[in-house]
Amino acid sequence: MGLDTSTKQQIINDHKLSENDTGSTEVQIAILTKRILRLTDHLVQHNHDEITRRGLLRLVSQRRKLLGYLKSKDTQRYLSLIASLNLRK
Repeated sequence: MGLDTSTKQQIINDHKLSENDTGSTEVQIAILTKRILRLTDHLVQHNHDEITRRGLLRLVSQRRKLLGYLKSKDTQRYLSLIASLNLRK
């Protein structure tokens, strides 16, 4: 359940730090958040889909690690990102 290119490009444009930025921590976290939301919606309808649940847990773990990295490097960017993505601390 990947993202289509137009959605991904929109996320990159919203969270990029510079003109050619496609892989900064903020962009990666935003893309992971969108994928997590889509998988969560899928699991609401298909609650016995264990393979998707395992993939969702993997994505949540990856996002948590990236958020921890960003928090340790630049707290201000971390706070602005979680505010823009409506994430808990």
